[in-house]
Amino acid sequence: MTPTRLKRRRTSKDSGAGGHMNLVPFIDVMVILVVFLLLHTSETEILPAAEGIAIPQSVAEVKPRETVVVTVTRDAVYVNGREVATTAEVRAGDAMVVEPLKLALQQQAARVLAGPAGDGDAPREVTIMGDKAVPYAVLRKIMATCTDADYGKVSLAVVEKETAAGGTTA
Repeated sequence: MTPTRLKRRRTSKDSGAGGHMNLVPFIDVMVILVVFLLLHTSETEILPAAEGIAIPQSVAEVKPRETVVVTVTRDAVYVNGREVATTAEVRAGDAMVVEPLKLALQQQAARVLAGPAGDGDAPREVTIMGDKAVPYAVLRKIMATCTDADYGKVSLAVVEKETAAGGTTA
């Protein structure tokens, strides 16, 4: 090969024909995706998915906050997804306080801030998510255990029911 021909061949490779990628459209798409995700993640539900639980319906006016969740199924009682007792044990016990549940709630209390601002004066919150077929006597023992474990605000989880006009309440 002659030197001029070799020189032309090198310059055609170095010019970047076909090797150049325009990143501007890629960056635009990524910005749109980030904005979309930021806008739509704030509307997610805080309570965990209730598999195997038929939650009662109610007209709810306030969205739930992130709290310790006690889940009561027909078979077992869970604290943040960890089984602590069976429903039969809770029902059969004579005491109003369920000791394994109280111990699990006290362990969670060390991890959870006392209130929304983290101040010690505000009561700790717990949400009880129970199957609507669970007897009230079991729920009453669980609520008594929550207050005995120094949780000052006990809430029951419900599914928002549609109003008679066909819309839902906010």
